[in-house]
Amino acid sequence: MATALRSLTRAMRRSKLLSMYSSGYMLHSHATSFGYKEVREEEKSQMVGNVFTSVASNYDLMNDLMSGGLHRLWKDRLVSKLNPFPGMKHLDVAGGTGDVAFRILESINSVKRRALQDSPEDNLLEETQIFVCDINPNMLNVGKKRAQERGLAEDRALVWVEGDAEALNFEDNSMDGYTIAFGIRNVTHIEKALAEAYRVLKRGGRFLCLELSHVEVPIFKELYDLYSFSVIPAVGEQVAGDRESYQYLVESIRRFPPQEKFAAMIADAGFQKVEYENLVGGVVAIHSGLKF
Repeated sequence: MATALRSLTRAMRRSKLLSMYSSGYMLHSHATSFGYKEVREEEKSQMVGNVFTSVASNYDLMNDLMSGGLHRLWKDRLVSKLNPFPGMKHLDVAGGTGDVAFRILESINSVKRRALQDSPEDNLLEETQIFVCDINPNMLNVGKKRAQERGLAEDRALVWVEGDAEALNFEDNSMDGYTIAFGIRNVTHIEKALAEAYRVLKRGGRFLCLELSHVEVPIFKELYDLYSFSVIPAVGEQVAGDRESYQYLVESIRRFPPQEKFAAMIADAGFQKVEYENLVGGVVAIHSGLKF
């Protein structure tokens, strides 16, 4: 009788475990966030890809509308903190439309022009390379088209690469700088993306991340939340015909780590002198770190 009871108990436990896994425990053990939803890790990259495939053609227009054009100033600030120089090897991740890369190239060309005016005999033929890396080919196509419109289609300094922030196809210690603007919150494993950034940077290389962040000022926070959840998805529906993608983008901001926590994650990846600058009360933040 006792043996039968023990066998029955073991069977019930096995049944309970199977039920737990089949009813969502298996999902939770390998789950990540897609906005406010929980999805399997292997599904997130495809879902994020679908979002950016959908928004690619209207991406720059929507950035202007959502930020009132301020995203241009934020990117200018990002590049000014990078302090680009002729001959640098730079990696801009999740930068498919070229917005940051074009600014870096212009900054480098400006340095060259000033140097030539001051010392015409100086040789400034160092080969600059700015790698624009994005996992989404549609975003890269937008960037290439914009480069053509700017007369930069044949500029050898710009190199367009389809690639994953979590598994970069670049050698160790090969980059002078690394930027990622409005992209890191969309990766599945932020820690892996940070580890890859650290790996590819040379000693002395700088990591810079521009990302929508967390507002803590009480009244401003309430207004920002109202704008984010009511206005942005509605504008996405009217302009881009896609409410769901912009609903995800708003939700993904709220799921992104607060400024202090993200700074700690950057330090955990090995970076030194980690700091951040809040812009517009924390609507966006620029995090930076150095590889020693």
